[in-house]
Amino acid sequence: MDGEDDAPKSLMEEMYANGIEGVDDAPSSSTSTTIRKNRPIISGEQLDIEAYAALYSGRTKIMRLIFLADHCDNSGMQLEALRMAYDELKKGENTQLFREVVQKIDGRLGPNYSTDATWCAKVDGKADQRKDKLESELNAYRTNLIKESIRMGYNDFGDFYYAHGALGDAFKSYVRTRDYCTTSKHIIQMCLSAILVSIELGQFAHVTSYVSKAEQTPEALDPPTIAKLRCAAGLAHLEAKKYKLAARKFLEVGPELGNSYSEVIAPQDISYSSNAFTLQNKVIDNINFRNFLELVPEVRELINDFYSSHYASCLEYLGNLKSNLMLDIHIHDHVETLYDQIRSKALIQYTHPFVSVDMRMMADAFKTSVAGLEKELESLITDNQIQARIDSHNKILYARHADQRNATFQRVLQTGNEFDWDVRAMLLRANLLKHEYNLRASRKI
Repeated sequence: MDGEDDAPKSLMEEMYANGIEGVDDAPSSSTSTTIRKNRPIISGEQLDIEAYAALYSGRTKIMRLIFLADHCDNSGMQLEALRMAYDELKKGENTQLFREVVQKIDGRLGPNYSTDATWCAKVDGKADQRKDKLESELNAYRTNLIKESIRMGYNDFGDFYYAHGALGDAFKSYVRTRDYCTTSKHIIQMCLSAILVSIELGQFAHVTSYVSKAEQTPEALDPPTIAKLRCAAGLAHLEAKKYKLAARKFLEVGPELGNSYSEVIAPQDISYSSNAFTLQNKVIDNINFRNFLELVPEVRELINDFYSSHYASCLEYLGNLKSNLMLDIHIHDHVETLYDQIRSKALIQYTHPFVSVDMRMMADAFKTSVAGLEKELESLITDNQIQARIDSHNKILYARHADQRNATFQRVLQTGNEFDWDVRAMLLRANLLKHEYNLRASRKI
């Protein structure tokens, strides 16, 4: 590689060595590179389902376990996830989802994990009684026109429907409390409830709407609530594939969140969801965000590797994390896109400082073949993300830098031509006014 500025030899050697198989191939002067290559890569091959489930609570815990069972190739992990979902459902009141889980188990866990008809009948009977009682109380509140009681009545209905899996009815009940809110705290409670149900329904347009409504009452927002709203907004942006906006929202989440939003997201998820490779100063230098990175050391390491130009190590971390990310209920649909963008960003950043790049060395750094690398570079050049041309015979990438001198001359000439045109137009107008051309023409008519 030929640098535009003479780079220190040790830095150049380190970049050459990155990605080459074996520690012995690295330059002896690059001690940090040798240490880095001996560092173990944390594998994400096997997910600890019990530890994973412990991060969440409520309905999302169950839904994540079911999602994991549906998308995992390991039969042992599938059954473990379904067993935990079954046990969790027996603690609640959602008999419909319970029956669905039993159907998925299909007798593979023995008689103790079969349909419990007695339990279902008992829960459904209590649900009918509870519903009748809530309707009676709400009708009495409406008759007496007590706003606070009506609000609490609708809120209780929302909780009831949510517990039984009737998410559409739960959302309607929570939203109806809005007309009976008398304080800012009541509005915040309504918004958070509507956001929770909207996330479960996958209606992220509603999530964005109610986050905005909540933010319009800043006097009632405490730090944990602000953190929850930013998490919800981040998920909405992620679903809309607005990855940079999602990253910014997650990066704004403060340590006040803790485990207080476990019914939606865990602190570890925030570091995974922050596709923050374009936000170095907001990631590495962000004191608050470090708390989340410490929960997932491999994410911290891969970010550091990315900005230290250790692309092989960075991509290896990403590869090891991929299987687990594919099992996340929110991010799984975006993993391939995000990985492609991260790799493209790494390729662009690798080539940016140099006038020419030896594609064989670059292929070693990215653990790929020269032919594969050439196709990737062709795509980036076609999309105008890399300004360069490829010498396919010698396998060298040449940067194509703009001729700043010529561009400056062209802009000066264009400005001069525009000025000349404006002056001629002004002189013409002045002569027309001087000889009263417009006045004479109007008299003839």
